[in-house]
Amino acid sequence: MLPPPPQEAPRPPKRVDPVPGTPFGVVHLDVPPVTSGLAIGSLVAGIASILVSLLVFCFGIAGPNLGGAWAAGAFTVLGALAGGAAIVTGLLARRQIRRPAPPPGVRFTGRGLAVAGLSCGGVGLLLSLLGLGVALVVQLT
Repeated sequence: MLPPPPQEAPRPPKRVDPVPGTPFGVVHLDVPPVTSGLAIGSLVAGIASILVSLLVFCFGIAGPNLGGAWAAGAFTVLGALAGGAAIVTGLLARRQIRRPAPPPGVRFTGRGLAVAGLSCGGVGLLLSLLGLGVALVVQLT
């Protein structure tokens, strides 16, 4: 048997506008802000891009023993895709957060998460490409 859902505390209305000619009114409730899912996704993809770029460096430094440049190239593609996704979703999240919402709409927060996702994605993308360069240099020498 499932317990009943928790009772939400009633919030007072933001304002009540009377409807002329009737005994009724329109109640406007205050909608709390919501953290943007795009901003969270951007941060997760950016961190994943940095972690994958560390794998690129590990395979690049290992040299031909563990597949070297081939493995580093494969992980570079993954790191570049994750970094690009972090950058795109970070930009979309910033636009979503900046956009003003009309009163019944939901306001989004998470600007710092979006900026962190943008920067982590860019760093992960650059580190992946740098790791591929290291792998190619080690492979050729």
